[in-house]
Amino acid sequence: MTKNTAQKNTARTVLFDEVGGPEVLRVEELPLAAPGPGEALVRVEALGLNRAEALFRAGAYYYPPTLPASRLGYEAAGIVEAVGDGVTAYAPGDAVLTGPGIEMSARGVYADRVVLPVDSVLPRPAGLDAVTGAATWLAYSTAYGGMLESGGLRPGDHVVITAASSGVGIAALQTAARIGAVPIAVTRTDEKRQRLLDHGAALVIASDTEDVVKEVHRFTGGKGAELIFDAVGGAGLAELSGAAVTGGTVVVYGFLDRRQPIQMPLNWPLTVRGYANSLMSENAEGRRRVNAFIESGIRDGTFRPVVAEVFEGLESIRDAHRLLEANGHVGKVVVRLTA
Repeated sequence: MTKNTAQKNTARTVLFDEVGGPEVLRVEELPLAAPGPGEALVRVEALGLNRAEALFRAGAYYYPPTLPASRLGYEAAGIVEAVGDGVTAYAPGDAVLTGPGIEMSARGVYADRVVLPVDSVLPRPAGLDAVTGAATWLAYSTAYGGMLESGGLRPGDHVVITAASSGVGIAALQTAARIGAVPIAVTRTDEKRQRLLDHGAALVIASDTEDVVKEVHRFTGGKGAELIFDAVGGAGLAELSGAAVTGGTVVVYGFLDRRQPIQMPLNWPLTVRGYANSLMSENAEGRRRVNAFIESGIRDGTFRPVVAEVFEGLESIRDAHRLLEANGHVGKVVVRLTA
């Protein structure tokens, strides 16, 4: 039997029928099914936007949308309204986040209510409001999984973090600093330098005007960085990898640079890994470790999720995507919903 509070049986949902720019997004009222066995119905309070969603909408993600009427999004903060049979981890009224294992076309969370498998739902750390919560899980889980679990980052190591002003970039700076590593932020211009220093960067390199490899070697006394945590990939990967120590590690978790072919670095010995957050999020043990790490950082104040701008209502989703693609913000773009 489904356990629930009072609920409506429709959901206002963002859809798109063709790939393209933000203008392809539309809002439609769709029927909302009751949660089945192993599912939870979540009333969405805020959406955290990620670059992956802009790529998915544009047809440039690693898997294509199912058209027409594709959904979008995977990160949200909300309140459980109902749960299906067999669900004991959550109850109506629980504050939660969403994220793991969501195929966006079918389960995208850009809506005022969504039904999700409970494995795609996470407890919201105490003390986080909805807007801050929507800016938390994906960023800090990617930083933890990519740098510590996959990249083996240790206290005293230097780590180069590209796209450092993004949500994941800020989380990576704070994560590295928290464990005693030395974070080196890479951003395109000098405009964001002080803000990145404020979020834990030991050094900020503006790649439009400074030589990243040269600056990393200067800062590390000619040795290089033990880890490079890269959101960009593309044709510049080989050159960037020159900033690594002999025998170092490069973890590529994004592909903002779509230029082909991707050139592999030749400064061997070097380990190059591609990181997907499913490594941590799609199994119970991985989620347990991630959640414990995030909750402890929120609790002691070393993790401070940064919200760049808050848009109001699903009708603002096009403008929110335009800001997301303009690359001028620091932190996470969030859309707040009203019940």
